[in-house]
Amino acid sequence: MKVVFMGTPDFAVPALEKLVAEHEVVCVYTRAPKEAGRGQKESKTPVHLVAEKYGIEVRTPRTLRNEEEQKAFRDLGADVAVVAAYGLILPLPVLEAYPYGCLNIHASLLPRWRGAAPIQRCIEAGDNVGGVTIMQVAEGLDTGDMLLKGETEITSQTTGGDLHDKMAEIGADLIADALQKIDVLLPEKQDDALACYAAKLDKSESKLDFTQSAEVLERKIRAFNPYPATFFEYNGERFKVLGAEVADGYDCIDAGKIVKGRDALVVECGSGALKITQIQRQGKKAMATEDLLRGFEFESGSLLL
Repeated sequence: MKVVFMGTPDFAVPALEKLVAEHEVVCVYTRAPKEAGRGQKESKTPVHLVAEKYGIEVRTPRTLRNEEEQKAFRDLGADVAVVAAYGLILPLPVLEAYPYGCLNIHASLLPRWRGAAPIQRCIEAGDNVGGVTIMQVAEGLDTGDMLLKGETEITSQTTGGDLHDKMAEIGADLIADALQKIDVLLPEKQDDALACYAAKLDKSESKLDFTQSAEVLERKIRAFNPYPATFFEYNGERFKVLGAEVADGYDCIDAGKIVKGRDALVVECGSGALKITQIQRQGKKAMATEDLLRGFEFESGSLLL
């Protein structure tokens, strides 16, 4: 089958690798390179680099809304387009360019989480199960018909990074399966009443708000690990928080108050208390909090606001 692949981040790489091995990938669409680092060198997307490795043509249009780009897309003569976290809106002429349209690898068990950040939001919400849906791309936001699903368990230890990697592999296997069965798959309509919106991550969310419950904060810390990572500030210094657990036996009196800061770091929350287990001091490596506390002390009674 002739495939056009449209993706940008690491999440899309396993699917591209799988499709290259099993089909003819005639072109890859990805976001344009950005200038990064001290020397402002051009930084290509992970998908771009994989495509170059296999000698596949790469296109990086800023938009697909103009007729010239739409014609260039159509003229590739593919059977189907596969989309995985591409980052550009696909207008109707693109969606209708190929016989099998555009199939999306969406990191959620639709219609549960529609939107930009389903991986983090499902952990943050306390979901016990996550997964990937292969869907027919439609003009609405993740509203297209569902074709295949694959599930994975979300435990009390699962981080955003863990779930990202697991879903990327599930998505690669599912899209390969979908293309093999494409003529016999039965599309299933989504129930819009069951949909939740997975809003794009905003860095302003990363600062821990200790007026929230310890349970909510513990899930958020896992969801935002490794990116964008949660943090608090103490004596003008920023500390990333990469792991925590709900601490039993503490009465919540002052949200944000450090109740232990020498042999362990425990902070009172709006409800319950949070024991911070993994931490990263500004400019330093991440470590177990107990290791940091061998040479550093948080003053008990201080407030983290």
